Amino acid sequence: MINSRTKGAAGERELAKILSEELNIKVNRKLDQAREGGDDIQIGKYRIEVKRREKLQPDKWVEQVEQCTAVGEIGVVAYRRNGKPWRWIVPHEWMIEKLRDDIDDK
Repeated sequence: MINSRTKGAAGERELAKILSEELNIKVNRKLDQAREGGDDIQIGKYRIEVKRREKLQPDKWVEQVEQCTAVGEIGVVAYRRNGKPWRWIVPHEWMIEKLRDDIDDK
């Protein structure tokens, strides 16, 4: 049986690869984040906490990424359960901004 640390690292690598391909940039996971308690991946102002778990603890994950998110940065959580697609938890203010942008474009 795969342990949670190994599963977590595999999830980080999996998402980094997907983001690299989708965004056409090189995305790397932060290798020292586990001991420093920070986010797993950073792309510009976005700090991404990656979780590859069956038991969902979204409040805990959001708090974790918020602790390392500075002013002007956006903390988000990406998670995936076995056999399921990646899902994202984003801040309310960010989502409202994206909805407004979409409405304004019509």
